Amino acid sequence: MSTREDYPAGVPCWVDTNQPDPVDAARFYSGLFGWQTEEAMPPDSGAHYYMARIDGRDVAAISSQPPGAPPEAMWNTYIRVDSADDAAARVREAGGRVLSEPFDVFEAGRMGVFADPEGAVFCVWQPGSHRGSAAVNEHGAVNFNNLHTDDVEAARVFYGAVFGWTTIDAGSPMWALPGYGDHLEELNPGLRAGMKQMGAPEGFENVVATILPRGGGPARWSVTFAVDDVDAIRRPCRSGWRLLYCQPVRGREPLADRLRDRRWVLSILGCILPYPPARQVSSR
Repeated sequence: MSTREDYPAGVPCWVDTNQPDPVDAARFYSGLFGWQTEEAMPPDSGAHYYMARIDGRDVAAISSQPPGAPPEAMWNTYIRVDSADDAAARVREAGGRVLSEPFDVFEAGRMGVFADPEGAVFCVWQPGSHRGSAAVNEHGAVNFNNLHTDDVEAARVFYGAVFGWTTIDAGSPMWALPGYGDHLEELNPGLRAGMKQMGAPEGFENVVATILPRGGGPARWSVTFAVDDVDAIRRPCRSGWRLLYCQPVRGREPLADRLRDRRWVLSILGCILPYPPARQVSSR
């Protein structure tokens, strides 16, 4: 179990999903991951925002779609920043687009919605009372956020300018935030030694996200959830959800199942035994 109280600037810190039927989605994900969900919107608001928790710790949220949005499920990655307004300026200067100007979310924080030059949409979060996901790197919690791009060099320039990210080679490129490993070592003394013993590549302690190919789809951000048993996680998917593939990685057990919801919309990427194993080394 890994519990987080806060995140440094430049680290993905929160995820939520916009759903055509958030009530049904909350029911599904609660059964899939064992989440406890609580409605955060007033009864007369006409919208839903379910906070999802594991053992009382915030892990993600499930919301109604914004007015006028197409009826497609979407997962959103939020990256921690000190100032959402400054982040918007950096996005513009680096050639990205500001899809939603920064705005306050009650007392919880301030956010903005942006797109990189290739069109991948992401959010930033300037925390107030809500600091981000408290539960990470365990069954039912976020393990990685993934940028799908076919232009790694252009992405490196953009995200480097906006968040100070660099890349490392871990068999495939991964996003790294210089100095993040120092923060993790303070939270988990011995983390670097554990990574070295497991054979993790140099600099892996600074990794904040992964880079994956678009695979014929649009540029996008996706979310990876850790699960203890991929065979057990498949069973709830037989009623309304469909398994698309299992991908073996480095000769290990199958890493990932990709799921679609009843509307055949790409929804999540769930994984077991990420590299390095989520339960042994935190990479968030």
